[in-house]
Amino acid sequence: MASINDLDLEHLPIEGTEFGNDPMPFMDAARHKHEWLAASNIGYVVTGYREIDDILRLDAKLKMPGEDIVEIMGAEGTGWGDFVLDQMLTSSGERHARLRGSVSAAFGPGNVKRMRPIMRATVSRILDEWAPKGAFDFTDFAAQFPVQVMFALLGTSIDKLPAIIKSLEIHGESFNLEVENMGIIEEGYQTLWRFVDDLIAERGTGGENGDLLDVMITANSNGTVSDKELRQLLILMFAAGYDTTKNLLILLMNSLLSHPEIYDRCGKDFDYAKKTVREQLRFATPSNTMRIVTETFTYRDVVIPEGTMLVFPLTISGRDPAVFSEPMTFNPDRAERNPTQAFGRGMHICLGQFLAVANVEEGIHLIAQRIRNPRLAGERTWKPFPGVWGITQLPVEFDAEPAPADAVH
Repeated sequence: MASINDLDLEHLPIEGTEFGNDPMPFMDAARHKHEWLAASNIGYVVTGYREIDDILRLDAKLKMPGEDIVEIMGAEGTGWGDFVLDQMLTSSGERHARLRGSVSAAFGPGNVKRMRPIMRATVSRILDEWAPKGAFDFTDFAAQFPVQVMFALLGTSIDKLPAIIKSLEIHGESFNLEVENMGIIEEGYQTLWRFVDDLIAERGTGGENGDLLDVMITANSNGTVSDKELRQLLILMFAAGYDTTKNLLILLMNSLLSHPEIYDRCGKDFDYAKKTVREQLRFATPSNTMRIVTETFTYRDVVIPEGTMLVFPLTISGRDPAVFSEPMTFNPDRAERNPTQAFGRGMHICLGQFLAVANVEEGIHLIAQRIRNPRLAGERTWKPFPGVWGITQLPVEFDAEPAPADAVH
């Protein structure tokens, strides 16, 4: 039995550009040296699918690294730093259960199913504007869709979106730990704070519309969530509705550019589109996560001491060759049915996972009907790997298809 600190591990440059552009050669080298662990400048990286699954469920021995992130970023005393320390994702115990419970019903499968017509109407409206162009950066297009659905869920006019979309982009990338951007991150956070503060003031006491914002304002009025918690929850939901789902849709389009037959079938067969989204959730997803060990534990003969930072590369954990056959092959018909780790594990599993999946299912089905024969039309660029990973630029050209009289579904 050995301490994790004494192991001879491959060092992964996970914060570097080369790793973000193509992490797999580095991950392969790491697995060659140790079956499920690697080192990095941020913390120890758990590289195995099964090991990630096991360790992330040890909620009593782990915590989200709020204080450490704030220290790394030099964000003490800032609004963004306060958000990192106090938001639902870094809370635990009774407070976490209370905050999550105040909004969880709105993100359950039943409510999400009721939202699907809004998703279809939203993406159809956006396609009416964008499909005739014949070429665009798909990242710009994808930025329009999921957040508009979140606006609808909250009962908020999308007329307010342009004023905050840059701040949502900044906030989504704030957890990539790029210290030099702290000033921009704080400015973006303050813009979002003012935005949600104005929304709450405009809505008043709530209750009349019966939407999620009314539910949250009522929870605030009866003391379930404080004024500050209400605003932080709204910022978290707007940011998640914008960034994570948008990046998943972009990653899916990137995969399908190399598989035109799969893409074409997604437009004709909604059930197949759902299978394709599930395969994308295995193949590449946007969000990585970290935990700090709060109580020393032993796992597979490795002692992991209190205070250890663990990094979980959920974005590519589905490419573990110990679990998935031909893991680098994109195959919606693959035999394995292992659950995706894209949304995490344990008590911090993503609250909006059903909404995110439904958004992308509805989106790619309709996109494939209107944006025909898409092909890469320029340079593809990538985000840094820590935090929210994905593509920053994906220029495509395509054959525009008019809106069908009846969409295939």
